[in-house]
Amino acid sequence: MQYDVHLEQFPGKPLAVVKRQAGSRQHVGAIIQKACGDVWNVVKSQRIAGAGRHVTVYLDQNFNLEIGVELETPFGGFGDVIGSSLPTGNVATTTHFGPYPQLANAHQAIQQWCAAQKIELAGPCWEIYGHWLDEWNRDPSKIRTDIYYPVKN
Repeated sequence: MQYDVHLEQFPGKPLAVVKRQAGSRQHVGAIIQKACGDVWNVVKSQRIAGAGRHVTVYLDQNFNLEIGVELETPFGGFGDVIGSSLPTGNVATTTHFGPYPQLANAHQAIQQWCAAQKIELAGPCWEIYGHWLDEWNRDPSKIRTDIYYPVKN
């Protein structure tokens, strides 16, 4: 798949998340899926208005993660679901269409593009998953995920 990598200004976004450690790439998918459900259950039970798409923040190369949901306003926390946020600033970004196990290709495209442009990465990256559509069950090539990498100015 060809990726349109470009720079844009990211506005920042409050999150409700759980912190998880996957240990290896092979465990990431199952951990994200369960954690998204855990956070969504808290959002529903606490009647938090303005919940948006699911998000995973990759804090480091050891698969320490923050997994949760976008919010309109900061979240004070409930149980192991805590408030966090995505940073404001310049990002290199692309959109991946296809099954989640292929997301590594989009990450690689951003990293290669930044290296070719001599743009330095500046912190944890994140994925924002499109709201699930029934048609994705029939055609996984339409599954949308947006990937973001903060970059130095």
